[in-house]
This record gives sequence, structure tokens and C-alpha cells, in this order.
Amino acid sequence: MDLFASDDYPPLTAGVDEVGRGPLCGDVVAAAVILDPANPISGLNDSKKLTEKRRELLFDEIQGKALSFCIARASVDEIDELNILHASLLAMRRAVEGLQTQPEFVLVDGNRLPKWSYRAEAIVKGDGRVPAIAAASILAKVCRDREMKELDKRFPGYGLAGHKGYPTKLHVEAIEKLGVTPIHRRSYGPVRDALVARPHLLNEGVEL
Repeated sequence: MDLFASDDYPPLTAGVDEVGRGPLCGDVVAAAVILDPANPISGLNDSKKLTEKRRELLFDEIQGKALSFCIARASVDEIDELNILHASLLAMRRAVEGLQTQPEFVLVDGNRLPKWSYRAEAIVKGDGRVPAIAAASILAKVCRDREMKELDKRFPGYGLAGHKGYPTKLHVEAIEKLGVTPIHRRSYGPVRDALVARPHLLNEGVEL
């Protein structure tokens, strides 16, 4: 990890990241983490650069060692209503507001900040540069990936456990064949196009 200069920020600095902007279905999930300098965690990095096994191990370690953490979300309905950018910012704001320890400063992955009163800075590619943001990216990704595996049981045939809702060829073909589910984002092109072509086709899934 190309570490950012953490000495320039207060001890209670939260890192924030979100996962799930690109998928055609499911909530966008965000996490906020305040790490404990006295309890360091080795191997933190952008969640996309870690193996699933490593992310799972770090998920538990982060929750056990962090001073404070919170995982939050914006729903599919909110994504369709607000657009994915503003829904992502909303999820990040909820994650920070859900911290049990009030942060003195917030570092956010990307180039946009949510509307809030916190002292904050946006850092492009921060999930590979700032340990607290990396920790947040891991919590958010593991949480969302687990949810997609559970949703795969409710909506079989879409391949959600494999592609996690992203617009793969298999996923788009499944939407066209099996229909649009309540967890699909209707504002996204492939989903919108499928509804236009077959507006009567709605897959409610199976009861778990």
C-alpha cells in the first residue's frame, strides 16, 4: 500500500468507502472505520486487490480491533430515485453517522464528499493509500458479497453468487430470460431495456 501521510490528521480519523456502484442489482453498501493505532492490522489494502479468503479474515480482524466501525447502505429504491452517485454519498454519510465514536476528521475514497458537517477530505484511490479507507472498503465488500450470495438462493439462475450483480453477459441474458426482480435497479440500462421489452415479466423470487 502506498501509504498516505496519516500524521497530518487527528487520531480519531475515520476512513470511508463504498461498494456496489456498478452492479445491476442490490443495495450500495458503505463502511466507515476508525482504526486503533495501538492495535495495528497487517495487510490492509484496496479490497479489490485482496483474495476473498484474505478479505474474510481481515473482515473479522477489523471488527475486532477497530476503535469504531459502521456498515450502512442505500437501497435499490433510493438508487433509482437519487441516482447511484447521490445514493453512494448517502450510504457513506449514514456509515459515518452510525459510528459510536465521533470522528475528528473523515477521509473519503474518491473525489466527492457527502453533504455533512464533518471536517473531511476526498482522496482519489484512497482505498489503496489510506489504511482506514482500505479497512472500510473490506468491510463494505465482504458485507455486500455475502448478501449477494444469499440473494442468489432467493433468485436462482441469475448467477449472483458469482458476479455479485455486475452486468456480465450471463447476468444480462438471465434478466432477459427470467425477468426483472425487486432487487434490480430499474434506472440501469439493461434492466430498463428488459422492462420496456417485456413489462409483464417480474420475478418475485422464492421464499427463504
